[in-house]
Amino acid sequence: MATTEIMTVNMGPQHPSTHGVLQLILELDGEVVKKATPHIGFLHRGVEKLSEHRTYHQVLPLTDRLDYLAPMHNNLGYVLAVEKLVGITDAIPDRAQTVRVLMAELTRLKSHLIWLACHALDIGAMTVFLYCFREREHIMEFYEKLSGARMTSNYFRIGGLSADLPDGFEREVREFIDTMPGHIDTYEGLLTGNKIWQKRTQGVGVISAEDAIDLGVTGPSLRGSGVDWDLRRDNPYSGYENYDFEVIVEQDCDTWARYHARLKEMRESVKIIRQALDRLKPGPILADCPKICLPPKEDTVNSIEGLIHHFKIVSEGFKAEPGEVYVGVENPKGEVGYYLISDGSAKPYRMKIRPASFINLQALPKMCEGSLIADVVAVIGTLDIVLGEIDR
Repeated sequence: MATTEIMTVNMGPQHPSTHGVLQLILELDGEVVKKATPHIGFLHRGVEKLSEHRTYHQVLPLTDRLDYLAPMHNNLGYVLAVEKLVGITDAIPDRAQTVRVLMAELTRLKSHLIWLACHALDIGAMTVFLYCFREREHIMEFYEKLSGARMTSNYFRIGGLSADLPDGFEREVREFIDTMPGHIDTYEGLLTGNKIWQKRTQGVGVISAEDAIDLGVTGPSLRGSGVDWDLRRDNPYSGYENYDFEVIVEQDCDTWARYHARLKEMRESVKIIRQALDRLKPGPILADCPKICLPPKEDTVNSIEGLIHHFKIVSEGFKAEPGEVYVGVENPKGEVGYYLISDGSAKPYRMKIRPASFINLQALPKMCEGSLIADVVAVIGTLDIVLGEIDR
């Protein structure tokens, strides 16, 4: 009589499809996954503890390094939390709010492009990888023109923005988004009707709406399981309630559904970007709160008063009233939230981050059980995790 034996194998952290430094302990019966256990911590940075020893302004660059594929979303969640803590949420100028939405949606496009590129490459489709990186490069150039950095932008500020949009920026973004729907059509033409792509994604990584909710899954991974929830609409921030867009929900609960959800989200991001460009009006980009906001750079370099003002805030920070706040934003991966506690000093007493990738990773064992080992790669890709955010 034939007997079977459960075999335990390590997948990662050296495996290229584990997207960074994720280790999976897989228990296999032949090629069927009986149990998958994620092991994390290889990239641990201690961002939350580091924040306790920095002023509120000095914490901001640390947030860039969390989800380094969507840095402006991390920045946005943090500055919104600090603004709520110090009570200046309503003082943020309209132009700053609109630019925040504009850059958040460009960042969503950028993040979804690299997700599609790497997800397709993991499953064996290389052409899409090259096309997605071509479009992503345009957004990286926008980042560089705006902030001087291609990835860790550090552009948003407590109270507004670090600088206004450079000359010609709005025209270049409009030209780019006019071409983007055609590029998305190309991606779909390469993948959606492809029989190999269908077999590798349909019915793979299934998770029901009930399980997704119980495990705290958010973002496209949740909406791909039929749950109609998006913070931009259901708990709006930065004026998202003034934009017309559709929350994409798919019902199939598998990798195929999440693929369609993200592609459709890219089209919705293009719509929001176009509306933001139409809404942009001249005006200030910083709140009129001189004890909290860093002065504009031109004031710092052109006047002694501005230099002193800048030096005082940078060296001493500002004190927030004792209290605690939580603010969540709709990152491309899901809800990223910041929980801040103030003890009345110029530094956070505690900062706790709710990372989308970390919470979504909880669903991976459930999605992998009963699948083939070859499908584990597709499941990791469909969750769109970033280890910088998981091992924060």
